[in-house]
Amino acid sequence: MKPLKEPAFLRLWIAAFFSETAEWMLQIALPVFVFRATGSAATTALSIVLGLLPAVLLSPVAGVTADRWNRRLVLCVVCAGQAFVALPLLFVASGGPVFVIYAVMAGQAGLASLFEPARNALVPELVGPDELTGANGLMSINGSVARLVGGWAGGLLLGFGGLGWVVVAYLGVLAIASALLARPFRRAAAPVAAGPHEPVVKAWLDGLREIGREGRLRVAGFVVVLTSLAQGMFLVLFVVFVLDILDGTEGDVGLLRGVQALGGLVAGFAVATVARKVAPAALLGWGGLALGLLSALIWNLPALTASLGVYIGLFGLVGAPGVLAGSGLLSLVQTAASPERSGRVLSTMFAGMAGFTALGALLAGGLVSVLGNGVLLNVQAGLHTASALIVLGVLASGRLRRDAVLAVPRSE
Repeated sequence: MKPLKEPAFLRLWIAAFFSETAEWMLQIALPVFVFRATGSAATTALSIVLGLLPAVLLSPVAGVTADRWNRRLVLCVVCAGQAFVALPLLFVASGGPVFVIYAVMAGQAGLASLFEPARNALVPELVGPDELTGANGLMSINGSVARLVGGWAGGLLLGFGGLGWVVVAYLGVLAIASALLARPFRRAAAPVAAGPHEPVVKAWLDGLREIGREGRLRVAGFVVVLTSLAQGMFLVLFVVFVLDILDGTEGDVGLLRGVQALGGLVAGFAVATVARKVAPAALLGWGGLALGLLSALIWNLPALTASLGVYIGLFGLVGAPGVLAGSGLLSLVQTAASPERSGRVLSTMFAGMAGFTALGALLAGGLVSVLGNGVLLNVQAGLHTASALIVLGVLASGRLRRDAVLAVPRSE
């Protein structure tokens, strides 16, 4: 827990909690609202895709923004912008057309594409290099609690008060995050000097070449492709799984998404304390393997039972390997990328996540009526498992360790 002794990191940590809580409220509420309004898995998938594509299109701008401008200020402005973009949802809540949700999700995704690279590139400036993995573990704890609180609140408020209640709560939570980010940070390390103001596309391509040069980043990119396809499939199929296969409610959707935070909390504490010195690639490989195997168990269990209590326990458990794998992936990218290009590398990774998540959602939405939910959910679990086995194989070969030893800071 040493990173929490740094006041600047502590404030960023708390602000990130409120920001992620707000994000989870909409991530749960909007797809469920669309599915209930249209009854179509394909339409639900379309809404998810339209909420992801801006992150891909804005990747060059997001990465250069994170490397060129004050990262704290970027985060503060993004939180305020997300609150403004969400206001049209009040019109939908009062009877407006559902398609407005698509525009809101696109706007939210575009702003989120600026937030994530700036936040994750800022963390190494606020803590010492030896505490980076621990700091990422603490951020994972935030994500887990935010998933629990935001997912539960989004589903509950939608079920009992409608979309309007969700939006009002969302705006209030974002206002707190913005206030926490308003004051400058006192950094543990000197901020990375901004590079020359090159054209945006040229600067972004320089960050892209960084991924091609560095073996650890290439492995991370391959993981992003497979796991993001799996995540996109999950976003669509999970709603159908709970509402149709388990015969659940909107509140159950929020509960089962949110309860993953319980396992995530345990894993986050482990990464922040006893496992903070574990190699990022090992966290990524073993965490991903456990995630894939547990997912396969969950998707095939309805043949034996549809008891909600059983799935609450299993979804709580599956949150742990998800956090281990996520922390490992983020730490691997942060340590492999050169500091002056970290924003661009991170934005490219996040753009890859968004793009392949969108592709996975489209595939799931288009194929669910042909192949069935069960087959596609097993494919989803298989993607996580295959990705993890590849990472563990490369790690066992020693290539990742050689890259880590040979890596030296690079500059222009």
